[in-house]
Amino acid sequence: MKNVKIAVKLRRLSKSCMISGIILSLAVAGSSFTSYGNFDSRSSNPRDSLLTDKSGFKSLFSAAYFDPSKPYISQLNPQAVPFVQNYIRTSGESLEKMKVWGKPYFDMYDGILSQYGLPKELKYLSVIESSLLPNIVSWAGATGPWQIMQEEAKRMGLKMNSQVDERTNFYKSTHAAAKILKELHTQFHDWLLVIAAYNCGRGRLQQAIKKSGSRNFWDLQYYLPEETRNHVKRFIGTHYIFEGSGGLTTMTAAEVLDFDNTNVAASLHKNAGTSLEHGTIEIAGKYKSTIIAKSLGLEIVNFNRLNPNFDKTVSQGKSYNMTLPLEKITLFSDKKNAILNECIQSLLNS
Repeated sequence: MKNVKIAVKLRRLSKSCMISGIILSLAVAGSSFTSYGNFDSRSSNPRDSLLTDKSGFKSLFSAAYFDPSKPYISQLNPQAVPFVQNYIRTSGESLEKMKVWGKPYFDMYDGILSQYGLPKELKYLSVIESSLLPNIVSWAGATGPWQIMQEEAKRMGLKMNSQVDERTNFYKSTHAAAKILKELHTQFHDWLLVIAAYNCGRGRLQQAIKKSGSRNFWDLQYYLPEETRNHVKRFIGTHYIFEGSGGLTTMTAAEVLDFDNTNVAASLHKNAGTSLEHGTIEIAGKYKSTIIAKSLGLEIVNFNRLNPNFDKTVSQGKSYNMTLPLEKITLFSDKKNAILNECIQSLLNS
């Protein structure tokens, strides 16, 4: 009798466990279904509209649309897609608001960066460094809107004492940051490497180049600290949010060269019907006609005849479709950075 009672209890316990298991399975399935439903519904969330509503974003994250033969001026490197997609989702809303309240700072940045012949889009480095907060200090002691280290600040002539720290001064720190960025580009000739070196230091970047055997950021990135890898990708993501696409500062040096050559070829083709001896190339920056002519072996009179009002136009910060003899187009493309550096140095010394 006792054994019969035990058997009955065991059967009841077994049935109870079976029912519990079924209920648990249904709960898990329901939870999974709910999660899947939420995933589908996120496409209508206003916060995610940045991924589809902004021009250039519709095919940004689809590998099916990626064309490795084209520069990344309107598409992302596949290795950046997951990070940038999440970055736009989490930070896009606040950065969109920054476009409005940060405009006075961006206008000042544009003016100063142009003085040094630097791309205005480098202003987005200050966005990811500090969110435009002047008094922010990093764990390493970097300070101000451009997060400049103490040693670099001293080297650039910024004052730091118990009374003042000019790293927190937007105007003065931007001049210092522009000088640092110009130095880095002179050394590495690649804007993605400049952003990386600004974060981890030029010595660490040189080690990564040596260990990887490459000067392509996407190849050497895993020899850099994770913070630096993400720093570069945050810059790219910020550029996409503010500009709606990539640009020269989001491409490797090789991609920039390909982009320039494509533009030169297009310009030559466009002008083939009117001139078989000359072509045009669009430039922007603090160029001087006398230095361009000297560097290319041209008579200044001939240069001015081909490019009326050149100095006046570029001094106003405007781009210029410069006309050159065909054989000088490629020469200028090869030497343009050195020519621009000489032009800027001439302006600084004048």
